[in-house]
Amino acid sequence: MIIWGVTALGHDGAISVIKDNKIVFAGHTERYTRIKNDPNLCQEIVDEALSYGHPSEIVWYEKPLLKKTRQAWAGQWKEVFGKNTMPKKYLKKFGLGKIKVSNVKHHEAHAAAGAFTSGYESAAVVVLDAIGEWNCCTIWRWKNKQLQLVERNNYPHSFGLFYSAFTQRCGLTPNEEEYILMGMAAYGKPIYKDKIWDDYINDDLTFKQNLHVGVSKDYLPDADVMDIAASVQEVATEFIFDYVSRALVLVGESNLVYMGGVALNCVSNTKLYELCDNIWIMPNPGDAGNSLGAALARNNDYRGTAEWEGPFLGTNIEGKYPCVSIVQELSKNKICGVANGRAEFGPRALGNRSLLADPRGAEVKDKVNEIKKRQKFRPFAPAILEEHLQEYFNIPTDKTPYMQFVAEARMKTKKEFPAIVHADGTARVQSVSKEDNSGFRELLEMWYAKTGCPMLLNTSLNIRGEPLVNTEKHAKDFEDKYNVKVFTKE
Repeated sequence: MIIWGVTALGHDGAISVIKDNKIVFAGHTERYTRIKNDPNLCQEIVDEALSYGHPSEIVWYEKPLLKKTRQAWAGQWKEVFGKNTMPKKYLKKFGLGKIKVSNVKHHEAHAAAGAFTSGYESAAVVVLDAIGEWNCCTIWRWKNKQLQLVERNNYPHSFGLFYSAFTQRCGLTPNEEEYILMGMAAYGKPIYKDKIWDDYINDDLTFKQNLHVGVSKDYLPDADVMDIAASVQEVATEFIFDYVSRALVLVGESNLVYMGGVALNCVSNTKLYELCDNIWIMPNPGDAGNSLGAALARNNDYRGTAEWEGPFLGTNIEGKYPCVSIVQELSKNKICGVANGRAEFGPRALGNRSLLADPRGAEVKDKVNEIKKRQKFRPFAPAILEEHLQEYFNIPTDKTPYMQFVAEARMKTKKEFPAIVHADGTARVQSVSKEDNSGFRELLEMWYAKTGCPMLLNTSLNIRGEPLVNTEKHAKDFEDKYNVKVFTKE
């Protein structure tokens, strides 16, 4: 039996494939079309999904008619009448018109993507995003392979819209550059935190205004945007902490599954370890990940679960991982790229579509930011051998394989590896375990044996505003255009 989950016509188009209860493929449309956050499907991703067999059912990631009721309530008449968002008709364009199409609700897809991949027998599941059909904040109980909705905040009471509105207030692109706002926060002071909280958020964690329309550019007109960013990030950390605290009490669980686009806020995520010991955030918690959640939610009607084997589910570049070539290039020129194996399903490069650098020395960060055409204040993540994690970072977990939490850099780390330490003394760490048994693990071991340095700077193989490299041709194009060696095989 083959089930597809599909996300499309919103933002971040994606397809996931479950075959005989196994997750065999998951990919992002943007990697094929080279259009960042492409909301549509394309024939190339459909054809790659079809290479695993013809689906018996396609599960859409939301309920379009229910969504239109909310859009009508909000006065978004162009969305209600101006677009054809009916899945059956849309999928017909790709030769999929005769296949059974079903739907799950948007937040149900988020919750299923997290719960089914968590490995937990039971958990509290929290979903925070901008908007589903109506849901914006939901709490679920996961037990006996069943999801039960416990509580919800509906539109317009959305923390995701709040954060996106302030992203725009700070001169950034909403629904795309929230991660930059999070990075800016380290350079400001949270002096407006109490004012922002009082102006916009009620004591019950609902909102005083509909922030779908944004925040006026005249709000705090004389404030430094770095201070606004710092203040909003502090509000985010407090709001998320309070909402998750409520969820754990309501559900009566100590395991947490946390999903939705807001779960990409790794600064706020770290504080959640004060509430529970076990936290699972699927590596693609946003809308693209809903393609997998939709398929999982329908797979055997919750009676079974497809085993999670990791996020490397996309296009495959075959060949031996080029460890020797990378170590030689890093030793000589400090920076290179790698595109090998299956692409990561999620927004973060984890070693298969990565731009890598020697993290030692102060000049490395500026060099990599120049290549990627990013603001110079932007930090980079370290990928480290897991057994050395606590030696270099103070973090309340023994493993963080998907860059979902920040760690406090120890003093020697700040001194020796400034390129991977942010202005506030933290780093968004990726730990790589012995059990990982990947080419990236072998590379780190080889690099450590040669240099005594157990980590590499690891960032995505793209430039600002473009999707990650997907194919071998994309890798060659990147190499030629930006004059950075990219290795695809040994």
